[in-house]
Amino acid sequence: MPELEAKRVSDSKTEHVQILMPEHINGYGRLFGGKLVEWIDVVAGVVARRHSGRNVTTLYIDNLHFKAAAYVNDTVVLVGRVTYVGRTSMEVRVDTFVESLSREKKLVNRAYFVMVALDDDEKPVRVPGLIPETDEDRLEWEAGAQRTRQRKQREAGAV
Repeated sequence: MPELEAKRVSDSKTEHVQILMPEHINGYGRLFGGKLVEWIDVVAGVVARRHSGRNVTTLYIDNLHFKAAAYVNDTVVLVGRVTYVGRTSMEVRVDTFVESLSREKKLVNRAYFVMVALDDDEKPVRVPGLIPETDEDRLEWEAGAQRTRQRKQREAGAV
């Protein structure tokens, strides 16, 4: 099988912007967590499709940390990027911010998803390598490798 050409982190970086409307809000007047998870899953999927050039499916929602609330009329910005790749999987980090009218951003959520690339028969297929471009990219790569080892250990311990 020919080697796939590695891609840079910036090649698949994706941003989604949403103004929060009343239908996005829960009974406490804040962004409904399930709606945010849906948006994050879509962004992670787009990032993984751009990186792999394949259809993908979500394998893990490994970390989903709500740091602050968002409210009606807030501008929400989701930024996704590949942090680590295995043979057929890609770890994607999606940061969610509330952006003020002056364009200052406040982090409200960080999530790590693991996406798997699929062939035409919906079987896992090899993905391109990843070229970290910045010091932050390299730190994320190292942390992603550690998270991958931890996932495998959890799986090995599962009955």
